[in-house]
Amino acid sequence: QVELVESGGGLVQPGGSLRLSCGASGIIFRIDAMGWYRQAPGKQRELVATISGGGSINYADSVKGRFTISRDYAKNTVYLQMNSLTPEDTAVYHCNARVRADWTTPPYDYWGQGTQVTVSS
Repeated sequence: QVELVESGGGLVQPGGSLRLSCGASGIIFRIDAMGWYRQAPGKQRELVATISGGGSINYADSVKGRFTISRDYAKNTVYLQMNSLTPEDTAVYHCNARVRADWTTPPYDYWGQGTQVTVSS
């Protein structure tokens, strides 16, 4: 099994910045991809940003130019630097990791418990 532990959420004023971190631990042969998703009240969970094992990055249009995803492959950790935050970024942010336990087992998606980000004056 794999556990994802997130940190870095909180309350910030519009225009401010936050940095989220998510570390994976457990039975890990390889992590194919890691990413961040968010869910605002009354809305469906949506993709924020992902980074593949090879370093390919994908952002939601709403965060391009403001958010930066990065990954420490040695530490099985993914980060999300969020700048120029707006109230529309308020949501619970969930970390995701697509993990292989070994070469023969298909990858499995694990999720963190979520960290609240609130952007308000």
